[in-house]
Amino acid sequence: MRDLGVGFGYLMKGQRWVAQHGKQYGWGLLPGLITLVLYAAALVSLALWGGDLVGWATPFADDWSSPWQGVFRGFLTALLFALALLLSVLTFTAVTLLIGEPFYESLSEQVDISEGGHAPESGLPLWRDLWISARDSLRIVVRALVWGVLLFALGFIPVVGQTVVPVIGFCVTGFFLVEELTAVALQRRGVELRERLAMLRARKTLAWGFGTPLAVAFLVPFVAVFLMPGAVAGATLMARDLMGENDEGTGSGDGSRATVAGAQRRRL
Repeated sequence: MRDLGVGFGYLMKGQRWVAQHGKQYGWGLLPGLITLVLYAAALVSLALWGGDLVGWATPFADDWSSPWQGVFRGFLTALLFALALLLSVLTFTAVTLLIGEPFYESLSEQVDISEGGHAPESGLPLWRDLWISARDSLRIVVRALVWGVLLFALGFIPVVGQTVVPVIGFCVTGFFLVEELTAVALQRRGVELRERLAMLRARKTLAWGFGTPLAVAFLVPFVAVFLMPGAVAGATLMARDLMGENDEGTGSGDGSRATVAGAQRRRL
């Protein structure tokens, strides 16, 4: 359980780091603002024309008598919008990181330099790094969507669906948020997706301590924009812990360094 507090501590340290580095924080806000505008436009469009979309998709209900047609299509419209909101929460980080790859890479490198004096580099060309990031983000989004659909379905179970399932949902969302955020620093260290997931699964409470409160905060997209730069900074500090690079970290340093060395050999 100690890792739970350590993970939350890294989230707070990241926010403090960007508060002390105003220029990095300012640049780090731009990708989140762009993503927020895109998502807001999509959700507003869905709110305005979702009913028309549901009507087009359910022609079999055209001849239903009132009020059943309205109740049925109204339920489907609400369900569609709820799924869209869930999807926006699950994918906001991935899309923001993809849009802001150069910004967050620079921010993460500055955190590494301030903590350890140098920033590890992948040694790959920029286009290759972008491709790997996009590919891995898509894989994580697919995993998150599978979990999202499952949890959404379980939410209809009386009592359990309104108590246990939301808690599990926040933990799952938090875990995937941490994977996406630590990927910025770990990808530069040559750690591939499968190994990143294995590292985080080995220290789930660390990931939950960082990601779960962040997932709750990210329910408000506008808040997510302002927390994202600090989340990237904090995730870089956590990545250093996972790799055994922090003096105060509790990670298994020798094992982690062996892992990344093997990953780098495979990528060469």
